[in-house]
Amino acid sequence: MLSNLQMEELCSQFNAYGYFMVGVPFGSGHINDTYQVTYDQGGTRLHYTLQRINHHVFRQPELLMENMVRITRHIKEKIIAQNKQLSKRTLELLHTKSDGKPYVKDKDGNYYRMYVFVEGAHAFDFIETPKQAYAASRAFGGFIQDLTDLPGGRLHETIPDFHNTKARLEMFKQALKADVCNRAGELGEEIDFVLSHEEDAEVFPRLLSEGVVHEVITHNDTKLNNVLIDDSSGKGVCITDLDTVMPGLAHYDFGDMIRTGATSADEDEINLDKVGIRMDFFEAILTGFCRKAGSFLSNEEMELLPFGGKLITYEIGVRFLTDYLNGDKYFKIHRPRHNLDRARNQFKLVKEIEKSFDEMQKLLKTAKK
Repeated sequence: MLSNLQMEELCSQFNAYGYFMVGVPFGSGHINDTYQVTYDQGGTRLHYTLQRINHHVFRQPELLMENMVRITRHIKEKIIAQNKQLSKRTLELLHTKSDGKPYVKDKDGNYYRMYVFVEGAHAFDFIETPKQAYAASRAFGGFIQDLTDLPGGRLHETIPDFHNTKARLEMFKQALKADVCNRAGELGEEIDFVLSHEEDAEVFPRLLSEGVVHEVITHNDTKLNNVLIDDSSGKGVCITDLDTVMPGLAHYDFGDMIRTGATSADEDEINLDKVGIRMDFFEAILTGFCRKAGSFLSNEEMELLPFGGKLITYEIGVRFLTDYLNGDKYFKIHRPRHNLDRARNQFKLVKEIEKSFDEMQKLLKTAKK
């Protein structure tokens, strides 16, 4: 954790307005370290976000930040062209005083970025109402829609094979074989579940090769707490956590919204009896996303959205279980067996989605109208 002196030194390298006062840890992300810093500008307090990019996860931070600059600039230009208010609509990166870069690299090889803190809007770690779920889902759909005409060529893949379920399965099998922490012996039920769903990993690669689904620019980490909900209007106004924005399938973005927004319990819940699908929230997420998705998905692609919910939940469960086998190297944990608990939670959610699949398909027909 950074001291205030360290934060002040880092922030002083960016074109921030005012004078540094204090910084505090902020948010609940698993990967990066985030701080809210307060500045004084002539008696008015301004807030910024300072964030350390985890370069062990994102191994080419310069390319990641190149993506981020292109994305935020493009959305900003669209908002201005539409004569709409820019406030809260996209992250505003700060650049350095010395060389105009959107990041600072310290003597230890850590990368930091800074952007304007979005006031008057909040993220929710656990979505409380279908209205919030609708707002967040519609915002993510609009985000993909806004980037369908991004100029300048293909974005960099900040984490290759990030949502390649087949590749994730191979990583799991390698971790299982190595068993570096001697944990595999306790995982018989979980291992059986992973292998029994292996064929699901083949579906989207096959459909992509056949031209049934197509690549778009996606967020790839659409937990609904990555959308800021406006305090006044209740609308989803700004998409955050842009590290994983890169080419992908819209079905994975939709799927992660179902995984995090339609579940009746968060992914850390250890009482699996509490883990289920809230169908009213599913319907709200589906409706919000479909309001935008009709502009970039075919009817056949839309029919595959519920399957995306099942697959991404399965994939994330596999990733948690893989990390547990590897000794908890990737996801931050707060207790022993945390990643195992998360994996079990996700596998229970897959089962609940499977039970509700027919009802989901019926709701899809309504949402598409």
